[in-house]
Amino acid sequence: MIQSPSEVPAARDAAAEHPASAPLSIHDMTVAYHRKPVLWDIDYDAPAGKLVAIIGPNGAGKSTLINAVLNLVPKASGEVRIFGKPYTRQRGRVGYVPQRESVDWDFPVNALDVVLMGMYRRIGWFRRITRRYRLLAMEALDRVGMADYAKRQISQLSGGQQQRVFLARALAQDADLYLMDEPFAGVDAATERAIVEILRDLRSRGKTTLVVHHDLQTVNDYFDHVVLLNMRLIVSGPTDEVFTRENLRKTYGGKLALLDQVGHKMTLHESGP
Repeated sequence: MIQSPSEVPAARDAAAEHPASAPLSIHDMTVAYHRKPVLWDIDYDAPAGKLVAIIGPNGAGKSTLINAVLNLVPKASGEVRIFGKPYTRQRGRVGYVPQRESVDWDFPVNALDVVLMGMYRRIGWFRRITRRYRLLAMEALDRVGMADYAKRQISQLSGGQQQRVFLARALAQDADLYLMDEPFAGVDAATERAIVEILRDLRSRGKTTLVVHHDLQTVNDYFDHVVLLNMRLIVSGPTDEVFTRENLRKTYGGKLALLDQVGHKMTLHESGP
């Protein structure tokens, strides 16, 4: 494809402004639905080997950000790089856990099938699934406590169990960058603890994980970095530096009742020991 003269400098600017080593780089990205901007001029580099929370009010564009990175929705402008290269060249390095609401749970497959589907790029399309890959898939299910449910139809699993299966699918990909869209939504306390343990294990192995998250009360406990988003990138950085009342008010605007719910915990955290 031949670039116009105006496109060439833009590509060079993107390469100059974003380190090729960053697990995810977003350069001047705008996403619009029916000509109405949903995300505007997003510029961001994800830190390597960290747990990152994407936080903002409903309609802020959090899921859209994930979908745009994965080319699931078109971008009006801007570029995305995974370790310095386009996503289409780096698919094998990215693991994805979608929202439960976006999945057809009536599809006639069992838990093991779901995990194996996430491994097709490693196995090869239309190639026989060997015992080695089945064992790897079973290991992933075992890591999320779902090995005993390998042959269970996904429609027969609880919400928390379904979420664990999709997490196992992402783990089986053995990616370097993980994108998770509300993995804690609608799960029980045991599943939430299991997910947190897995996220921390991924971090210990140098993986980077970006998580769309809603529970402000657990941000300090779960995440190293935070992206505060409301159509625009409000601020991003280490949790203990940017997850403050002032930045939350900039992000959530007049929704003060939500902030009051976490006010006491925020005060304790900011005041320190």
